[in-house]
Amino acid sequence: MPGTTSLRTEISRHLKRYPDTGSMELLIADMHGILKGKRIRATDVLKLAAGSFPFCAGTVLLNALGETVPGIPYGQDDGDPDRPARVVPGSIAPIPWARRPAAQAMFRLFGRDGEPFYADPRAILERALAPFARRRLRIVMATELEFYLLRQDTETPAPAASIVPGIGLPQPGAQVYHPEDLRAIEPFLEDVYDWCDAQRIPADSTIAEYAEGQFEVNLKHHDDPVLACDQAVLLKRVIKAAALRHGFVACFMAKPFEHDAGSGLHVHLSCVDAKGRNYFSRGSERLAAPPFSAALRHAVGGLLKTLPEATAIMAPNANSYRRLRPEMYAPVDLNWGVNHRAVAIRVPESDPDNLRVEHRVAGADANPYLVTACMLAGIDHGLKKRIEPPAMVEEGSEVRLKARIPTRWDQALDKFARAKVLPEYLGARWCQHFLTNRRSECARYNNIVPITDFEWYLRSV
Repeated sequence: MPGTTSLRTEISRHLKRYPDTGSMELLIADMHGILKGKRIRATDVLKLAAGSFPFCAGTVLLNALGETVPGIPYGQDDGDPDRPARVVPGSIAPIPWARRPAAQAMFRLFGRDGEPFYADPRAILERALAPFARRRLRIVMATELEFYLLRQDTETPAPAASIVPGIGLPQPGAQVYHPEDLRAIEPFLEDVYDWCDAQRIPADSTIAEYAEGQFEVNLKHHDDPVLACDQAVLLKRVIKAAALRHGFVACFMAKPFEHDAGSGLHVHLSCVDAKGRNYFSRGSERLAAPPFSAALRHAVGGLLKTLPEATAIMAPNANSYRRLRPEMYAPVDLNWGVNHRAVAIRVPESDPDNLRVEHRVAGADANPYLVTACMLAGIDHGLKKRIEPPAMVEEGSEVRLKARIPTRWDQALDKFARAKVLPEYLGARWCQHFLTNRRSECARYNNIVPITDFEWYLRSV
């Protein structure tokens, strides 16, 4: 995170600006992008500036239920050891929704050798960024997060009804992009934007999405991918807190409802060279339309080549695969195109300086650090190997889907287990831990007997 002042100075300035601060929450994202951490009293905050503090290293390796997994180190089998942790400079911010004034800060883990801890998602992303630093390329990126607002007063999860202000009647249909749906949640959105401003999260536009109660909040582009991913996980935290205050529950599951649109995490990414020029543009002509530069074609080729082995990260949970269905605005094929939302890798219409790729496969439940790391791995692999993509899907044309992206959890994990590219960028040891973690949860999930089994089979078999 940006900032050259010492951590002690940063802490002192925050406490001077917010003298009633009673506590500070220390936060880190785990393997699933779920924020974990602890709370300390304000009287102990200045101690953070003295150096590191011990924290359970296995926190970043837990399953989605917050449990340790047999076969993965830093868990119950080896005594759940601590590793040094340090606050991320520039990350201290107030918590506007706290009952009593409070602060928060991100922290990261380190190994005993002083190097970044290999399983910390921030370190994994930094590892994937290293080849671009060697090429003297900067990554500029932004995320778009889709989510549902659910009602708090129902036993069965249900979307918050779209009520027409002044009339009180629900709107039928998806009503995508309907401004009145945003007007209906205006107090919620006002808090989201106010709290994002307080925490320096660059929230941008908001739209009503393709289902009742579904919305999307975009973040502005940033040239620090790690910070951009920090902002994505913190945006989720803000949205969840604001939802609770206004009588909703914010849901970032990839597919909460069978017949309604799923929620995605879309990542827009471009490269800038040492002279500040868009690396994907075509030299002196700087074209932002076909025929594209070799750099853009090879980047897309690498993204598509590595997508099958990366799907387990883009779709990390059982529910993730309910979203990867045809005709639901979720890509299931290894395709790309300009200005086409049914493809996996979209090239949005733009001027040459802003030429970029949009990765549309990841669900809203995915870890943005890991999704971005997979994208960087694919792009660098494509640039190194000069991988040409398949024929582009033309704007306005119908996509004939072949489902070449794994659409079942077991399939995706099998592809990940045979990965040839990702271990080089994400770390082979961490990839094995991820596989063990996800296979364990997959097996456990598949052993659950749902009510559907009784509805379909109790009487008939």
